[in-house]
Amino acid sequence: MKIVSATRGAHRARATCFSASVATAAAVAIGLMSTGVAHADTFVPLPDGQKAGPGTVISRTGESALISPSLAANGAGRVAWVSGTVTADVTGVSGEGEAGPWNGSTNDKGTNNSSTHGVSRISTGYIVGCQVDITGLGGSIGASMDLTGPSVSGSLTVPVSAGQVKFVGVSGKDIKRNGKYSVQYQDTQLEIQNCGGYAQARAYTVVEIVGNDYSKTTLYGQPFSIG
Repeated sequence: MKIVSATRGAHRARATCFSASVATAAAVAIGLMSTGVAHADTFVPLPDGQKAGPGTVISRTGESALISPSLAANGAGRVAWVSGTVTADVTGVSGEGEAGPWNGSTNDKGTNNSSTHGVSRISTGYIVGCQVDITGLGGSIGASMDLTGPSVSGSLTVPVSAGQVKFVGVSGKDIKRNGKYSVQYQDTQLEIQNCGGYAQARAYTVVEIVGNDYSKTTLYGQPFSIG
């Protein structure tokens, strides 16, 4: 009887130990899964686009965004790594060098409503909005966008509060003569801060041609969520 009892006890001990091991393994697996979900990246491929304007045709190809939650895990920050190539086929520049005269009575250079201060230029960047639907904002606010921005290689911090829209310049080139001009950026980091609600972004590319005549052509990308 003692032997039988000891055997049953051993079986029970082994069963209890096995159950505990399974429970521990399950808990670890769930913990790892939770961590993975919390820090999962989302890859967003974006469509190509093209727009023709006076003296230029703008194209955007290979655009994508990789969305990540903030490491601070505070709900108000997130990161997007954006990539793409924009090209402008320019035929509307008259002459070479900087822009020609303004068509006004004083014949001043570079004062014909140009945000590039008298130099034809291709500029590209992103519109970022916090708790604002930016889908239809392009045509209404494109004329007032800030075209200055940092180098393509840096990390761009975008503090944006609820209801705000920010224009973030990525890179650009001066256009001094007719030809094809390209700007390529790879994994440029947009760090969104202070946005406790949902955030959206969309690419913009602007070509300004200044001279005897002035033109401004803007190509917008497809809006995408940053979480």
